[in-house]
Amino acid sequence: MELFAVPDLPEITAGDDIAALVRDRVDLQSDDVVCVASTIVSKAEGRTASLSAFPPGPRAREIAATLSSRHGEETDPRFIQAVLEESVELLMEDPFLLTETRFGHVGVNAGIDRSNVADSDLLLLPKRPTESAERLRAGLAADRVIITDTCGRPFRHGQRGVAIGWAGMNASRDWRGERDRDGRELGVTVQNVIDELAAAANLVAGEGAGGTPVVVVRDFEFGNLDGSNEHFREIEGDYVRQALREWTYDG
Repeated sequence: MELFAVPDLPEITAGDDIAALVRDRVDLQSDDVVCVASTIVSKAEGRTASLSAFPPGPRAREIAATLSSRHGEETDPRFIQAVLEESVELLMEDPFLLTETRFGHVGVNAGIDRSNVADSDLLLLPKRPTESAERLRAGLAADRVIITDTCGRPFRHGQRGVAIGWAGMNASRDWRGERDRDGRELGVTVQNVIDELAAAANLVAGEGAGGTPVVVVRDFEFGNLDGSNEHFREIEGDYVRQALREWTYDG
């Protein structure tokens, strides 16, 4: 397959039509997968915010005081309040905030960004990224769209691209019941395709000031395997999350 960045996109602001901007710059093919950074989706959807919009409550002040003491630098309780309001569950609050967003993604600080936001303090993730992907898919007349973000992972250094919303394709393909090269039946292998494509797109998109926020994946074939839209683990089978609920940091 081939991946390439959409060139010369302007700085995105609230109300911009991302689909139209992409269509003006590339001729999409019917089987393309268009990977769009959540950053520009959030900007187009007006998801920028000022810290003053989040007057901190007692819980935010308590967490901010703990983190300030822990790290030796001031933590703004308004930022903590923003994280709390963008989350449905706080899995860790010390030595950093690990939360579940309202659409099921687990990440640090509810995915709130403080970089590349020229006129505001904060950039929040899209409210409903899969609905955003559906709208982009309709506007692009493309078969498949993935909304991407970058996120750290347990047991790994650094961040990688992940999918937080998708449209027009299954999230995973199921290899269970297939055979390996020695004829053994696969019993547990389910491949998270949208995360893998998001990570590949992130290599092309880049980071920081030189980033290009839309990447086209061409000639990717899902194959004839069964798939599903399961992406985020159900709590009942998420043993790491269950353990975190019982864990307290004492470092």
